[in-house]
Amino acid sequence: MSTAVQSSAEPRALPAPPWGKHLAAVAVLALVLAFLPLVLPPAQQAVAVRVLIFAILALGWNVMSGFGGMFSFGHAAYFGIGAYVSVWLLVELGVSPWIGMLAGMVAAALFAALIGFLALRYKLKGAYFALSTFAFAEMLRLLAINSDLVNRAVGYNVPLRPESSWWFIQFEPGSANYFWIALALTVAALVTTIVFLRSRIGRFTLAVRDDEDAAAALGIPVMRTKLITIMLSAAITSVAGTFYVQYYFFVDPDVAFGSSVSIQAILPAVIGGVATIWGPVIGAAILGPLNDLTATLLRDPPAGLEFLQGRAGLDVMVYAVLLILIVLVLPQGVYGAIRERWERR
Repeated sequence: MSTAVQSSAEPRALPAPPWGKHLAAVAVLALVLAFLPLVLPPAQQAVAVRVLIFAILALGWNVMSGFGGMFSFGHAAYFGIGAYVSVWLLVELGVSPWIGMLAGMVAAALFAALIGFLALRYKLKGAYFALSTFAFAEMLRLLAINSDLVNRAVGYNVPLRPESSWWFIQFEPGSANYFWIALALTVAALVTTIVFLRSRIGRFTLAVRDDEDAAAALGIPVMRTKLITIMLSAAITSVAGTFYVQYYFFVDPDVAFGSSVSIQAILPAVIGGVATIWGPVIGAAILGPLNDLTATLLRDPPAGLEFLQGRAGLDVMVYAVLLILIVLVLPQGVYGAIRERWERR
């Protein structure tokens, strides 16, 4: 009797999160998607590449704003830094985009540390923190427009090479290599997120997000934890900017630092599920084809809806209404809703 009482009084160890299952799921998904270019037509393959770019962008935002609890409306700053650093090194010095990608990650992380320190030093939280991130992104946009160093508002065109090159990430139009590189970068961002959450600093990040005062009382270095989270988020986001430039061969201040980039970082995570590992990827997989579908249907509407053809801006309105409906029906996001129902079962 006493043994039973004693065993029931002992603290039970919490089950470890299924990190191994997440990594196995990433491996299976990567293997399945690797065959996608073999069955997709070139137009749909371009949509798939865009989906992966947005997935990387949303994964970076989710690290800071979802798991870190620091809402950002200025992730265009890190996207643009990655884009401009890599393309400047390529155009001006002939440096490979792979090296430019690493340089962009470092530059974005350092800039994120600077603005993160300033915001946290003056205890900006909530809407004020979000507005500060937007202000810094807008500052970079205006600096780029007026700076000869980055060719002002003209921007940069990536110089075309006479032959395909893995070292310079240039291939024939419609090449499956672009998709495979984007897929590899997305997998790397996913694995980085999983490893980060599994690490000591990742657990600190979740603790600080849930209760900052309690975390500080337990001896967790709050400022350092937040800065590391912000820097990792910026580094991941900069990768999306680097690959975007190499895929579309062009960048200017509005493309790199415009507010639309920050919105594209937020939307996939919100639709898929904020503060979840798979939410940003699922959200990007929904938004990319959905955007393309609404534009295609209104450009070439079915029988009975010909009056919609040529209506400027109507596709954007329909797309926005569909997003609002998704958010209203699934406020936790698609993945969040699926996970909740699975846990109930």
